[in-house]
Amino acid sequence: MDSCLIFAGTSNVELSKKIVKYLNKELSPINIYRFKDGEICVKIDENIRGKDVFIIQSTCPPVNENLMELLITLDALKRASPRRVTAVIPYYGYARQDRKDQPRVPITAKLVANLLVTAGADRILTMDLHAPQIQGFFDIPVDHLFAAPVIIKYLREKKFKNPVIVAPDVGSVKMARAFAKRLPGGLAIVDKRRESPDKVEMLYVIGEVKGCEAIIVDDLISTGSTMIQAAEALLEKGAVEVYGSCTHAVLAGDAIEKLNNSPLKEIIITDTIPHQNLPNKFTILTVSELLGEAIKRIHLETSVSSLFI
Repeated sequence: MDSCLIFAGTSNVELSKKIVKYLNKELSPINIYRFKDGEICVKIDENIRGKDVFIIQSTCPPVNENLMELLITLDALKRASPRRVTAVIPYYGYARQDRKDQPRVPITAKLVANLLVTAGADRILTMDLHAPQIQGFFDIPVDHLFAAPVIIKYLREKKFKNPVIVAPDVGSVKMARAFAKRLPGGLAIVDKRRESPDKVEMLYVIGEVKGCEAIIVDDLISTGSTMIQAAEALLEKGAVEVYGSCTHAVLAGDAIEKLNNSPLKEIIITDTIPHQNLPNKFTILTVSELLGEAIKRIHLETSVSSLFI
């Protein structure tokens, strides 16, 4: 790993430190600062010529700031003649607009993919994309990890008597099925109709949840409305307890307060997006070892597929 250099952007420094600690390395020096007008400036403070370089940066809120910082850092790295530059993006922002589902709307997931490649990324390492087909938006290798092994390990330790894994919408069924198979547990779906991008209306529960501990699994929580309404629907159908879990805790607006006051018994999230001083109802699991192992295998040119679920 001597020829492997790992840099960290400013979006999630704590996760970056945990990753390099797992790899028994130190973060390479980089100077990221802003001019008085807000423009971002990056200077790499180490010779990277011929090195295998990784830059860790989540495009989490403030999304535009962190995305622009990543693009500028990629440009700085690429111009310094490394052997390869891998963008490690624990949370890939702008992924919810992945297709034209209405007239005259953008496909931002594809736009961001184009920007990353143009800026200098040779490879992408990311986790739990909102839509798996986003991998196809890139013409460079993409390693798409899943946080499921980390979350499932935690759920097994709770020793549920009669668990059922719940998909909060049709798009989450594949993820829920994978959880149900490995936990193991039953499977249920909450039928959801979205009235607007930030407002949903729950209809009914498909599957048996009466007398069960229901565990809602999703890739991200933004406003929390989907998770809360799903929990209410499950309790109405006789679920004993309802737990929520997701990989990316965006927690926009008053989501933290709403979730804390909701009927959810526990909300299990990961540290792909940094949060501090969350209420006790939230449990944060780290994905640093998973990402660290993937970085190691990419550098050593060994298989990463065994890390997938």
